[in-house]
Amino acid sequence: RITGGEARGRRILLPGGSRIRPTTDRIRESLFGILGPLDSVAFLDLFAGCGAVGLEALSRGAGSAVFVEKQTGLAEAIRRNLELLGFSEKGVILAADAEKGLGRLAVRQARFEILFADPPYGEGYVAKTLKWLGQADLLAEDGIVVLQHSQREGMDETCPGTLKAVDRRRYGDTVLSFLKSQGGKRSL
Repeated sequence: RITGGEARGRRILLPGGSRIRPTTDRIRESLFGILGPLDSVAFLDLFAGCGAVGLEALSRGAGSAVFVEKQTGLAEAIRRNLELLGFSEKGVILAADAEKGLGRLAVRQARFEILFADPPYGEGYVAKTLKWLGQADLLAEDGIVVLQHSQREGMDETCPGTLKAVDRRRYGDTVLSFLKSQGGKRSL
């Protein structure tokens, strides 16, 4: 369900038999409390799953959201959720794996104020995701990267030179790591 904003309390669809790990309501509430107002920001939901985080961003005022999800059933669920919540005009779905999706966005010279990534846990994607983000250069000036990962996966040693970690919040095994560009002035 959506925890805040104009679609607060509305349920979202999750395909049956899906093995994804949706970001919990508690973590999403905390995430958006930390980020603060989303007045018309461009939001990227990488490894989007059913799109819960990007949909939450739209509900809370983001101007647009791009969802990158490689599983076609989940990409279809995101499309249906956008329609269900009335956000079809604000959402774009890229049915591609994370690396290819980021590459497509880089070619388009897309920029995002908030870039959220929730790669699969325990499969070495933290370092890969940070590398891909560094190569794609999609972060707007004063933008924020939020990486959701397991506490068992280190992040500090893999952070590209263009980004620096500025905050870290733990929720059981889940960690939200907040990064910004080296010259970024935005505070959390």
